[in-house]
Amino acid sequence: MPNTNARSHRGHRGGQEAGRRELVSRSLQSAQHCLKDQDFGTAYAHYLLVLNLAPELKNDVRETFQFTLFSWAEELASLARIQDLFNCYEQALELFPNDEVICNSMGEHLFRMGFRDEAAGYFHKALKLNPDFADAKENFYRVANWLVERWHFIMLNDINRNLIYQKAIEKLVRTGCRSVLDIGAGTGILSMFAKKAGAPCVYACELSKTMYELACDVIAANNMEGKIKLLHMKSLDIEIPKHIPERVSLVVTETVDAGLFGEGIVESLIHAWEHLLLPPKPTNQDIGTEDYGQVIPAGAIVFGMAVECKEIRRHHRYFSGISHGKPNSDLGKGYSCFIFLSIILGQELKSLATRQPCKISIPVTHGGVLDAIVIWFVLQLDDEHTLSTSPSEETCWEQAVYPVQGLSDYSVKPGNTVMMEVSCQDCYLRIQKVSVLTSEYGMDVEKGNALTLGNEAELCNALASLQTTSTPDGMKQECVLESTEIALLNNVPYHECFNAAIGKVLTSLTLSRESHSMDVDGHGSEMNFENNQNQNSSHTAYDPFYVLDVSEGFSVLPIIAGKFGQVKAYSSVEKEQHQIVLNIISEASHFPKETLEFWLSHLEDESVVLQRPQSDKLWSIIILDVIETSGLIQQEVMEKAAISRCLLHSGGKIFPQYVVMYGMLVESQSLVLESAVQGTEPTLGFNIAPFINQFKVPVRVFLDLATLPCVLLSKPAELLRLDLMNPYLNSSNREVKVICKTGQVTAIPFWYHIHLDEDIHLDTSSDSSHWKQAAVVLDKPIQVQLGDELVLNIQHHKSNVSITVKQ
Repeated sequence: MPNTNARSHRGHRGGQEAGRRELVSRSLQSAQHCLKDQDFGTAYAHYLLVLNLAPELKNDVRETFQFTLFSWAEELASLARIQDLFNCYEQALELFPNDEVICNSMGEHLFRMGFRDEAAGYFHKALKLNPDFADAKENFYRVANWLVERWHFIMLNDINRNLIYQKAIEKLVRTGCRSVLDIGAGTGILSMFAKKAGAPCVYACELSKTMYELACDVIAANNMEGKIKLLHMKSLDIEIPKHIPERVSLVVTETVDAGLFGEGIVESLIHAWEHLLLPPKPTNQDIGTEDYGQVIPAGAIVFGMAVECKEIRRHHRYFSGISHGKPNSDLGKGYSCFIFLSIILGQELKSLATRQPCKISIPVTHGGVLDAIVIWFVLQLDDEHTLSTSPSEETCWEQAVYPVQGLSDYSVKPGNTVMMEVSCQDCYLRIQKVSVLTSEYGMDVEKGNALTLGNEAELCNALASLQTTSTPDGMKQECVLESTEIALLNNVPYHECFNAAIGKVLTSLTLSRESHSMDVDGHGSEMNFENNQNQNSSHTAYDPFYVLDVSEGFSVLPIIAGKFGQVKAYSSVEKEQHQIVLNIISEASHFPKETLEFWLSHLEDESVVLQRPQSDKLWSIIILDVIETSGLIQQEVMEKAAISRCLLHSGGKIFPQYVVMYGMLVESQSLVLESAVQGTEPTLGFNIAPFINQFKVPVRVFLDLATLPCVLLSKPAELLRLDLMNPYLNSSNREVKVICKTGQVTAIPFWYHIHLDEDIHLDTSSDSSHWKQAAVVLDKPIQVQLGDELVLNIQHHKSNVSITVKQ
């Protein structure tokens, strides 16, 4: 008999397949209709259904699915529906687990929300999937600077520091310390020193997820897995016997910064003595080392010095009439040095944290301007081994700078005395109440009063008064500005150039506007904007010129534009403190209230800053922030320029109009040491370099070329031109030939000339610049001889620029 049952099953399966195809077809059509209506959420749901029912369509709809996902994710982010956003990406990655574009986008959302460790994981995965993916590469480089700070490389390359720590640990372990706890383990190098010295029990704790995972890999690679117990936690959270079985006889740590206490060493050691360490050795008792607790480092001596330094001054005080100069690279030259504190890192640390401030006097030995108190320390690992962070030492540490502010007069001369109070309140070193004691007419006079805000009309005087403002109860309140923002205020050429360029554009627009309503005689073209405006004040009332400043962070350019009179200036600053400061300056300059407005208060969607001022108006000038203070090109600047060009009035301008990048070849060992660990020699044979060097970045930012230790191996060369007004002039790829001097090329520092127009430009490498510079550090040095020619390949993708040497 025929198998009717089998026929029935085949027919049923055929019907199911036809139904599936019909549902897939209808869902695709619905998704496309939703995309046209910008209903991204519904379109995304349709695509999920399609891809689950028909996985064979993945390659066909991949790009459209990505677009839908990213658009819906941006909408969810704007609505603060964070969990829904992450659910969408998890669903997408289940469907496309090896899609580098989706991985990178997920990382971008995580990074914006502050999840840097997780973001790095997605950027790293995207790069593994596609090593040439420029967006993921740039994102990973940016997040790597957050996750593994550059000082890790410098410290691991400091062979003297590593050797002295190793000797101190070996000494105590071999004299009886059987159990060791490494607080703030980093890569785990101190733990491995202890284990190699023979400590039976070694524990380590590290709070950073990235550094904890890195230390796990390092310990395993050095055949110590299972021999060192690594804890992903703060030492303050360690409990006995939950995490370690008993109190230890030795704590090792290097949780110190340039100011000694900045990484919380006092708080962590107070806790360790109370909860994790054996009691200290009793006085005048001879007991075994294993029976009492010890700490490496055992103590420290903190030194301080009063200094003059123009570079510190221009980043921390607004000043007028003081010439700019290169920073004093030898801060210690010619000044008295005093011991601030002598500290034993034992059980008495608790009293140090609560002790009353001690008063210190430093006699002035050289006349000048008091800009800062600079401190350093000698770290006493034990009674035999010490490390100094003095400016005169070759060390991986820098010195800590405490800028002096609030004096009525910063000038000092021999015979004066600098007075201050030093304390360790809240477990951090604090220097406060700095004043200068002078002897005049046989009497001691103290200079220490802060400036108050006056009613100056001049812009510079208003800026000079920004150090303090008055509150209703008469108390003085400091305006909070970042050091780079103070340096911007002190960048006189910056404001002069913008003032001249804005004036030229407004003059041109005024003449153009008047030519439509009246004849202009030959002299009219030579009038400047202010004269022209005064002569025509009694004639036709024109609409104001609209100026939009979308600079990142603080900027006084809208006020500079506003002083031209018939201008409506808009600032895009977001921070309330910045708006307060701009209002103070505006009032002190007697500007009408309507001259300056804050653009974000006019927008329904703050993510779309570049819009028309009104439906029937266009901007006369749009000011873009093209260069980050770090020395890199701002993200999405070319996209912003494209939008800006569509919003300009006829004859209007974008500032800057174009940017030229310059670079040169240098030999700099310090840049090499700051960028990657140089093999196993500096880490005394331990295999650490391959693991931490995963986080090396080819570009070093926040450089100061004026103080960078290096040998110049070429003249500056033009590397790239970015034209914001005429993008068709830009090239995404170009080669530049550079003639060399004899040496080893290790890096290519670069900087910019920012052209407001053909005649006015700013140099980001000048002494007055608030911008820092950056450098590409080569993977391997290149030996060159005098007259050799190197070819540099410069590639520009979106806002990212890569510089490589063509071999």
